[in-house]
Amino acid sequence: MSFANLSRIGLDKPLRVLLVNAGEADAITWAGLVQPLRLCAAALGPQTLQLLVRTPAQLAAEAPGHWHVALLVADETQAALPAELCRAVIERCRSAPFWGGVGAGVLWLADAGVMDGVRIALPWALYADAEAKAERAILTPHLFEIDGPHLTCCGGAASIDFALTLIETLFGADAQAHVKEALCIDHVRGKEERQRVALQARFGVLQPKLSEAVTLMEANIEEPLSTDDIANLVGLSRRQLERLFKQYLGSLPSRYYLELRLQRARQLLQGTHNSIVQVGLMCGFSSGSHFSTAFGALFGHTPREERQRKLMPGG
Repeated sequence: MSFANLSRIGLDKPLRVLLVNAGEADAITWAGLVQPLRLCAAALGPQTLQLLVRTPAQLAAEAPGHWHVALLVADETQAALPAELCRAVIERCRSAPFWGGVGAGVLWLADAGVMDGVRIALPWALYADAEAKAERAILTPHLFEIDGPHLTCCGGAASIDFALTLIETLFGADAQAHVKEALCIDHVRGKEERQRVALQARFGVLQPKLSEAVTLMEANIEEPLSTDDIANLVGLSRRQLERLFKQYLGSLPSRYYLELRLQRARQLLQGTHNSIVQVGLMCGFSSGSHFSTAFGALFGHTPREERQRKLMPGG
């Protein structure tokens, strides 16, 4: 399952979303998630969206319920739940077609073994804990991930982007635009955008060659290096470098590099007045058609449409 499958459950009426707050009510991880969804629920009405908010203790004490999306939420500084309570909450959340965690909730799910083989977005500050507790999950440096029925978000300010993405996916662009306007938000970051310090925090000491390779990629966007060049510069064979990327980032170096360049292109389309051709050249694409095709494959629309979306009211 993916975005397409997630959008289909938005057709169910009413759609029921369960948020389990295991942290502080004023933490940005929680507020950034719940406030956009509350505004959306108020605008659409209970016949379309029902938002259920529970503490772990409340959820564990209730009879099992029915919901379409269930998320376990906690700020990264929150101490783990007692084991028995955590198991009960996770069991209830997993009964939903789409379920997962935000912030520290992601680590608790991974620690429980229910994220084995799943791409997860974890707060970079918890990477050290994950190395010891959640070896079988695939940590990514992204702001959030949708991997099959599993939804994860690193929390913090990214909770807002995650909530707004859920709103657009489930209820459409108009619903998202209404909430963005209410919150005075101009730009929503996508799932492919990365936590700025995540790579260095996780790999700087444990995998310095990987961190060095990514740094080289980020420094050579306009004139991309070949995979062989990068491997030579960091002192590895091509096969060793590919193995590192596959193990820790779930991607080949060439694919990861291409996504970096396309993410930079997206930022330039949104934040500058350079022509689309110029943006392509600045991100290492010698052909406009190649740039457009690659951009569309990653983001689902063309560079021209990206710029038009930026210019649209509420876009």
